[in-house]
Amino acid sequence: MHYFNISIQNSPLEPLTYKNTVDIEIGVKVNIKVRNRVVGGVVVAKCDKPSFECLEVLEVLDLFYSTKQLESAKFISAYYICSLGEALGLMIPFETNKIQNESSHNEVIESMITLSDRQNEAFEFLKKHKVSLLFGDTGSGKTEIYMRYFQQMAEQKKRSIFLMPEISLTPQMSKRLKAHFGDSVVMWHSKLTPSQKKKALASIYNGSAKIVAGPRSALFLPVKDLGLIVVDEEHDDSYKSSSRPRYNARDIAIYMGKLYDIDVVLGSATPSLNSYVKFPHVRLKGGYFSSQKEFVYERSIESLSPLVMDYLGRGLEKKEQTILFLPTRANFKYLICSDCGHTHKCVFCSVGMSIHQKTRSLKCHYCNFAQAIPQECSECGSPNLTSSRLGTAEAVKNIREEFESARVGQFDRDAITTANKLKAALKSFNEREIDILVGTQMISKGHDYHGVTLAVVLGMDNMLNMSDYRAREKALSTLIQVAGRSGRKENAKILLQSFNEDFFKAYIDRYEDFLEDEKEYRKELYPPYKKLCRVLFSHKNSIKAQDAMNEMLSCLQKNSTLNVVGFGKCAIERVSDKYRFEILLRADKSTDIIKAISACRVDLAEVDMDPIEFG
Repeated sequence: MHYFNISIQNSPLEPLTYKNTVDIEIGVKVNIKVRNRVVGGVVVAKCDKPSFECLEVLEVLDLFYSTKQLESAKFISAYYICSLGEALGLMIPFETNKIQNESSHNEVIESMITLSDRQNEAFEFLKKHKVSLLFGDTGSGKTEIYMRYFQQMAEQKKRSIFLMPEISLTPQMSKRLKAHFGDSVVMWHSKLTPSQKKKALASIYNGSAKIVAGPRSALFLPVKDLGLIVVDEEHDDSYKSSSRPRYNARDIAIYMGKLYDIDVVLGSATPSLNSYVKFPHVRLKGGYFSSQKEFVYERSIESLSPLVMDYLGRGLEKKEQTILFLPTRANFKYLICSDCGHTHKCVFCSVGMSIHQKTRSLKCHYCNFAQAIPQECSECGSPNLTSSRLGTAEAVKNIREEFESARVGQFDRDAITTANKLKAALKSFNEREIDILVGTQMISKGHDYHGVTLAVVLGMDNMLNMSDYRAREKALSTLIQVAGRSGRKENAKILLQSFNEDFFKAYIDRYEDFLEDEKEYRKELYPPYKKLCRVLFSHKNSIKAQDAMNEMLSCLQKNSTLNVVGFGKCAIERVSDKYRFEILLRADKSTDIIKAISACRVDLAEVDMDPIEFG
């Protein structure tokens, strides 16, 4: 009889001991029984016969995790402070019986990508560094450089992973990649059907996939002979997971680059300060298009002001296309009583509920609880209820009422619920079937809109005033990204509503200057010069959550290598009927934080290393 430590996938439990009559290699996937349920597990070690009775392995599968996959999982488990099983749950195993037919799948891709002199210089720079940053303006040809790199990898009989921040980018990028590389491109994302996933995995297993592209989950596919990882729009918060393991795919890509001894390229028009400081960069200025952009500023709260409507009307008269950015979806973000000032909040979360006129409901964007729109204030009974913080659905409704013949599209998570709807919306806009496209962050995510001559940007001041050390970076980056969607072929105007014109004006064409100034602001306080960690405690019983926080806090405060920045109730105290408390830690090194948390951790503690969310 043989004995093994087996890690249970997607489980917070530590590895358990099982036995089997036949020896099993480390990394092999098995089925085991835990509390009368059959679950998947991974053999992580062989061990001696334990002093207690243990169950037998039910089934040994034809699936295994490579040595490097196991190492990556151990790193994620240690750094992001989660179980090994949760880390392994991110990864897709290799198939034991899938032997790649190298001769039939190593043909050189014929389609040549031609680069300009500037692009060639950037390409040569990237090849000289293991990890490098391609700091390229919107439209400067970053994608062509990536594709030239992919081609070189294919010529060297190696494969590439191409990460994009969101599924919303995959249709257009898929089209561009397949135009050059044909069926050797595999797209991977959560909206694929089971049969599509099976087909994609078959291409990866048999070696015909030379380029694997998709959002952060694509990083954990079983790609053999990996030679390159490209992280496009590396600044984007979508690379950070909001649930355990709370990993950042950009940072894991950099770790994998070292582990696999391969090149990693980070790309962005608005790179994060972290990447700008840490890695050598090459600057790619300007674009293929000679069009000019003019910025117009309006001192106003976010609203469809007369000036905004005038600009929209002029665009419609000229039969030109417009994009309108708003950070808020739904009709309005809040419903407030004019008499007593009461905000209608979710019964399960301490946040205001958003108004959705289409379903005639108030909806919580944290827990999805919905209720009918009330006709009077729940506090004082007044019928004088007003709405605040304009949302995308309301903007669409108002524009349609003002311009009856205008074809207005909505581009947010309420309207774009499937991959097919996404493809249809982008196709309609690029074929000029939509005049005005109204959207949230999705609208800024690197889409190639050909005919946009006006971009209207609302709500920047709310973003700029968030209680987040990266608020300035996020607001400026978002503005530059939205502005970058316009003026691709013709001159364009960007109308920005903001009371902070001086800030945006100073840096809108000089993002490098902003990064240099921001470095001084962050030194001795924030990343990339310090490490941050947020520890969350949540429970239906407020006292239990607070007691857990206090217990861990008293232990952490004894550690001289740490600085407790703050602790107490979260800014949003209750979510999904659970009360939330937090501790924010700062240290010079991540190892100091990891050691301290390992020594002090309590049951309710949820650890978020390198947090990006402070609300």
